[in-house]
Amino acid sequence: MISRGFRHRNAVLVAALALVVTGCASSSGYQMDDQSLNEGAGSRGVLVASAGSLAGLGVTLASNDTAGGTRVGYDAAAGTASGGDGAAASGDTAKRGGADAGAVAASGASAAGAVGVPGRYPTLTGEKPLVLGHRGAAGHRPDHTLAGYQWAIDHGADFIEPDLVSTKDGVLVVRHEPNITATTDVKDHPEFASRRTKRTVDGVEEEGWFVSDFTLAELKTLRAVQPLPERDAQYNGKFEVPTFEEVLALRDEQSKRTGREIGVYPEVKHSTYHRALGLPIEDRLLEALERHGLTRRDSPVIIQSFEVGNLKALRPRTQVRLVQLIDGSDQNPDGSVDESLPLGQPYDLTKAGDRRTYQDLLTPEGLKEIRTYADGIGPWKVYLVPSKLTLGADGKPVDLNRDGKIDARDRVALPTTSVVKDAHAVGLFVHPYTFRSEPYRLLSDYRGDPKAEYRQFYEMGVDGLFSDFPDVAKDVRDE
Repeated sequence: MISRGFRHRNAVLVAALALVVTGCASSSGYQMDDQSLNEGAGSRGVLVASAGSLAGLGVTLASNDTAGGTRVGYDAAAGTASGGDGAAASGDTAKRGGADAGAVAASGASAAGAVGVPGRYPTLTGEKPLVLGHRGAAGHRPDHTLAGYQWAIDHGADFIEPDLVSTKDGVLVVRHEPNITATTDVKDHPEFASRRTKRTVDGVEEEGWFVSDFTLAELKTLRAVQPLPERDAQYNGKFEVPTFEEVLALRDEQSKRTGREIGVYPEVKHSTYHRALGLPIEDRLLEALERHGLTRRDSPVIIQSFEVGNLKALRPRTQVRLVQLIDGSDQNPDGSVDESLPLGQPYDLTKAGDRRTYQDLLTPEGLKEIRTYADGIGPWKVYLVPSKLTLGADGKPVDLNRDGKIDARDRVALPTTSVVKDAHAVGLFVHPYTFRSEPYRLLSDYRGDPKAEYRQFYEMGVDGLFSDFPDVAKDVRDE
């Protein structure tokens, strides 16, 4: 809904940028959603509701003085798709509030079984933010496996996140990307050696094995592997690639077992790419939700996408909540977000010649438009808490901790942006990605403590967050 460090970049880009591997909802290839050598974050900063939580950790606190634009209302046309050119729907911005009160309770806490504690957190509803199990529990089990989803559920995740791609025979399966070279043992199957090929995904040429070249029966002969070499590999080869139907069945079973509604947060991966192959994801996604009775506004379901057009097309077809994901190609040393292609703008906008970037979507005007077709945003977390590298006299990043490497530990937090405030002002909830516990993925301000990062974002008012370690995210939220 994935990524920096393991975000939506393809393997070629990852190597070229020498990024620190990390991950999440993403738009093309396995990418990085953590900090990298070239990442930094704009001139924004660290807003924490109370200084106490990070005080002792050396985190620089600053008030949110980046007010940003006028608070705008949300549009009456929010329930309908806007024009093909992406222009915001017009209408009386006051009308939608009363009719869509449930949507504005967009943290989805009640639907997911989370206990609301009004006033404790500055969320859109005042309820507890959601813990979203990123790719299941990617820090503990291989991505997108039933075992990973089960682990996340057992450790308190409110929602589990399946990324959806399509097989050759039109079955939705759960993988982070169409390219399964890094996430399965396909390269160890000589019977599929001839399937290795090159494909262009969202404008980037990739080489490997692709789900769309396999039937479901063939895919079921493969086993999932941990794509991050620094993580526990003991479960490699033990778990199948699940179908979306199997994930929904698990959700149903575990909701009955636990007595709480487990939410499911599917991401439509590379919508334009799949449509070009004659394998559109959206229709089959809605059909699956219908089979499981997950079609109401208050159903524990949130659909996410990095593209815009498919969300606009989905709006009049479903009552379930929709989320516009927000990406970026990199983070510059000064903290600004790199708007270059392929990840600087939604790919469907790229194809249409629309020049708007993801950053344009985060302006007050852009957020107002998003509210006409979606209920929330899922931004890469650097849009909320930017950070910068310190450059030496030679123009190269300074190794602050003197470990011989340049990674997130050498970055310094800047003041927080107004994204959360601006999104809440128009009735959008905010679910940033991706949170990970490895020390080298954490800004210097957190001093190796992942709990410090969670506290900062919770106190900022996010309505939920995607974590590879949902157990830690829950523990901090509930402390």
